[in-house]
Amino acid sequence: MRGMSEQTLLTSAAAPGAAFAFAPSQRYPDPRIEVLHPSFAKYRIFSSTVEMLGSGMRWAEGPVWFGDGRYLLVSDIPNNRILRYDEATGGWGVFRSPSNMANGLARDAQGRLLTCEHGGRRITRTEYDGTITVLADRFEGKRLNSPNDIVCQANGAIWFTDPPFGIGGHWEGEKAEPELPHAVYRIDPASGRLQQVLTDLAGPNGLAFSPDGHVLYIVESRAQPHRKVWAYDVDAAGALSGKRLVIDAQGPGALDGIAVDEDGNLWCGWGSNGSPDAQPELLDGVRVFNPQGLAIGHIHLPERCANLCFGGAGRNRLFMAASHSLYALYVETRGAL
Repeated sequence: MRGMSEQTLLTSAAAPGAAFAFAPSQRYPDPRIEVLHPSFAKYRIFSSTVEMLGSGMRWAEGPVWFGDGRYLLVSDIPNNRILRYDEATGGWGVFRSPSNMANGLARDAQGRLLTCEHGGRRITRTEYDGTITVLADRFEGKRLNSPNDIVCQANGAIWFTDPPFGIGGHWEGEKAEPELPHAVYRIDPASGRLQQVLTDLAGPNGLAFSPDGHVLYIVESRAQPHRKVWAYDVDAAGALSGKRLVIDAQGPGALDGIAVDEDGNLWCGWGSNGSPDAQPELLDGVRVFNPQGLAIGHIHLPERCANLCFGGAGRNRLFMAASHSLYALYVETRGAL
């Protein structure tokens, strides 16, 4: 009953958006959790099942967990708002509307909210008093495209991807011509200087660090013929080297946002890329890869998953922003710090 009440709260608190019913599995282990390799079995909690926490968004993205308040923020880009899910009560509310077409969300080293804004074509930080500081909106005098996803390194450096997805039409931003190439940027923690660190990826998208912070993973979502995840070594000054392929979707799997657990596994938003030969019912959800790039598990969802994060009191609850809805699953691992 709790899942249905949370779904209703989200729908009533929201601007119009399709909401869907969802029936959690009554059977353990949940058949939606597929073990592709024996090494994944230890991460599956036998008595944990996929739950829908709410439905009624138009395109759910960029979830970020606030453990100090036991709540999660998630972007609903076309509805131009950020929603808040309260874990303690199961309630939903609007955190920010309008959100300037917010997409990726993260927290900085001091716990403040970082936001990728398609509408403002910028990166902002929400201060403790609620005021908003612009961290980056131009590079060498030219406007950013539409910052997509963002992560804060342990040393305080802020990294984000900047493809033109949000300015390609009027659904997730305002249509405009790009002034800069597809790129990955770094904001220096000491000087605040914006550095353009990569321009050779087509549609850079989700990004995440390894548990030790020495490897940066980046999704290339317009790679041909299939989407890819690349790994780079990161030095103390933020220079990248040793580019190597970690994951090749090898078909119509639509890699999107990613999260890394404490063992270095990559939990990847997954789904159909829309090609005629794709089978969405087999692809939609989360595909899990070990650090060597072997697919070891899959969490099947009834919707394509765009992005995800770990949270909850033990950092072992996986929150999955999937098209219209937010799902969650307890797993036997924790998100990397």
